[in-house]
Amino acid sequence: MNAVVELRGAGVVHRARSGGLFARDRVYALTGADFRVAPGETVGVVGESGCGKSTLAKALVGVERPTTGTVLLRGRDLWTMPPAERRSAVGAGIGMVFQDPSTALNRRLTVHGILRDPLDVHHRGTRARREERVRELMALVGLPRTLADALPGQLSGGQRQRVAIARALALEPELVVADEPTSALDVSVRAQILNLLLDLRERLGLALVFVSHDIQTVRRMSDRVVTMYLGRIVEEAPAGRVTGHGRHPYTRALFSATPGLLDPIDPIPLAGPVPSATRPPSGCPFRTRCWKADEACAASMPGFSGASADGHRFRCHHPVEEGERTGDLVRQAARISSPATAMADTVPEQKHPREP
Repeated sequence: MNAVVELRGAGVVHRARSGGLFARDRVYALTGADFRVAPGETVGVVGESGCGKSTLAKALVGVERPTTGTVLLRGRDLWTMPPAERRSAVGAGIGMVFQDPSTALNRRLTVHGILRDPLDVHHRGTRARREERVRELMALVGLPRTLADALPGQLSGGQRQRVAIARALALEPELVVADEPTSALDVSVRAQILNLLLDLRERLGLALVFVSHDIQTVRRMSDRVVTMYLGRIVEEAPAGRVTGHGRHPYTRALFSATPGLLDPIDPIPLAGPVPSATRPPSGCPFRTRCWKADEACAASMPGFSGASADGHRFRCHHPVEEGERTGDLVRQAARISSPATAMADTVPEQKHPREP
């Protein structure tokens, strides 16, 4: 099945403020990302802060131009299109829901104006049809008509996010990218917004990319879960397998630290902080915190290997064994003094990450 949107070897490098006057440091925000979303599929993206989740989302919607690699929208290279065609293709085909609705909405426009704006910009339908579409969008996300003349500052956080979702759906896109859509909301409101997204996905047949720190929510929302670490995709797995059957040590450590209703939290201990994205470690970036790391991990970043289940792949020299329990991994990590810590002092950092 053709992908709605696809990244092939996409990398994003930013220039940092640190470094010398003529040679500033580089931030490797995304490295060698291969990522695709099929029609109607929901893909969750998880990882620690600074792992590249938001950069991946921005690359998908054309906000961030990759330094390397390509972005394909329905099979066409997004950045070889003429600018006007690219704006039209992205605007009509992809909707974006940002993290903080209070800054994502124009404070000077009413709800009606915010929802009408994309219809006007893309010249959709007649004036009467645009007015009708605004009413449809408000009803779709559960906003009463009485709020049509309200400004964003007069709305609650949940109402503002409903407006943002309605705006993302205004042009009937195939794909919606939601970047931490509930993190700025109260706990009592998050469930409402998540249920709304689930309902809209089913009713409209949307493809959805859901980026979040809330790992349990991602697992609930998604068909497939992508784990990122320091700008790289390290594992992709069906949502039902990611908790107990993840093969990458980082994926297992990440999910072991999330609370569950039936099982107590039993996190896999990791040594040390996340390395800097300006000077990432050579080889596998996770090696400096991994209890399984050795010289091979410092020497090269492994390619993807397939697991026994379809749609499950990972990048690791020493993956977790099939069926290995999290409790066993906790004991291994606690017992073994990883050589990665010592190697971090002897193996030079990699200034320009290379993919195999």
